[in-house]
Amino acid sequence: MNRKVLWADDEIDLLKSHVIFLEKNGYDIMPVTNGHDAIELVKIKTFDAVILDEMMPGLDGLSVLAEIKQLDPDLPVVMITKSQEEHIMDDAIGSKISDYLIKPVNPSQIYTTLKRLLDSKQLRSERISRDYARQANQNRMELAMGLDHTGWAQIYTSLSKWNIELDEFNDPGLEQIHSDQKKEFRREFSKYVEKNYRSWIEGNGPVLSHKLLDKYVAPLLKNNEKVYYIVIDCFRLDHWIAIEPLLDTMFHVERNIYYSLLPTATPFGRNSLFAGLLPSEIANIFPDIWHSKDDNESGMNLYEPDLLEMYLTRAGIRLGQKPHYVKILTTEHARSFLKKITSLKENRLVSIVYNFIDLLSHQMAKNDILQEIAPDEAAFRNLTKTWFNHSVLLEILQAIADEGATVVITSDHGSITGERASIVRGDRTTSTTVRYKYGKNLRCEPSEVFFVGEPLEYGLPSLGFGTNYLFAKDDYYLIYKNKFREFEKLYNNTLQHGGISMEEMILPVGILRPR
Repeated sequence: MNRKVLWADDEIDLLKSHVIFLEKNGYDIMPVTNGHDAIELVKIKTFDAVILDEMMPGLDGLSVLAEIKQLDPDLPVVMITKSQEEHIMDDAIGSKISDYLIKPVNPSQIYTTLKRLLDSKQLRSERISRDYARQANQNRMELAMGLDHTGWAQIYTSLSKWNIELDEFNDPGLEQIHSDQKKEFRREFSKYVEKNYRSWIEGNGPVLSHKLLDKYVAPLLKNNEKVYYIVIDCFRLDHWIAIEPLLDTMFHVERNIYYSLLPTATPFGRNSLFAGLLPSEIANIFPDIWHSKDDNESGMNLYEPDLLEMYLTRAGIRLGQKPHYVKILTTEHARSFLKKITSLKENRLVSIVYNFIDLLSHQMAKNDILQEIAPDEAAFRNLTKTWFNHSVLLEILQAIADEGATVVITSDHGSITGERASIVRGDRTTSTTVRYKYGKNLRCEPSEVFFVGEPLEYGLPSLGFGTNYLFAKDDYYLIYKNKFREFEKLYNNTLQHGGISMEEMILPVGILRPR
């Protein structure tokens, strides 16, 4: 079907060759000689675009433009003008024209402008579909050839970038194909981790949580740099990629990848991020950390400042002043820290735990309004970007950039939407978390979990004789048979963490250096 274009020009009879050219190239042109007729036609007919002469007797082009935008704010309007005066162009642009051309114009110019305005979405759709198919085939070829931890990080980075591209494009068909591809790779990733995780703990693999300080923070401190070490709880790689552009004016951004330890949960991952030790090693120093059977941060992450100081001593790093540690749970906490940041200039290491996203993801399971605002991962990703763009954290980062300090910013774990329930059996000592369990005599469908019967061999604390761990694979969550329907209703399609998935394990490490 041809596109319908209204063309208002008092000299339209002199432009018949232009009209004929456009009609031969797929446009139905409705010519009028004045602004009044143009406005009346917009009231009663539907057009795909309007071409508007800026200088017409009676109503001039800018006045007609204002009337048209009142009638149909989204209707594309191309202004044609003889004048190159800046104020006229500014007025037209301020009135939300889609483009403008300066006389004399030839038919090809108008055709190209209309095609860009009216066909850009279709052309972009074709390009995105073509590029996506090419990348998906490349990913599958690499999977078939065998992926190591670096290859998996590259695959997940590619999938995360496509998450963001497709969020903006909003093509349900392509989004479904992408979702299916992620599920396929998620299954294979779980198998890969289950097969290789023990060797990683032995040191033959990627940078894990307990090695992040060695890899990214210690070298900066040994180079006498001032460092802010920021850990955003439950902050995924796709979230990071989405907000990276917001930091470009302040920092040179270097993106790196590390892998979270199992379970991908705050008491294990974040303690290791501050201790530079495996959870089993931390348990030897602070054995009471894991006495609670709940994944309760307030009781299981009390020693982060102490663990960090012990790490610095082991690493032989002397700072002069004690490292400053702050945990930010509310906007008031953030504002308070921002006010005193200038007093920390002599502290060579400032560590910040920012807890907003983890709190938000947990609240979404309980709050109907939040579920309505962010019903899926795409919406949650956009909500995270909106939060960051208006957050005190962004102001804190600006203050750090002004100070000239370096930032190492990362996350302790990601999250995934639980879509399938898996029945787990255990005794009363079993933990209450839903993406992982630890306790005695745990049992579950083997294909749905990674079972660890010898915790110490996997760097995990042994909480008494017979302690087992279960880590949910793919998009499973673990619930008990006796309250199956109740818990399924509570946890299905909610964001959870603790198990094995790319979303939970493959995490960003941003090195930010002030511009």
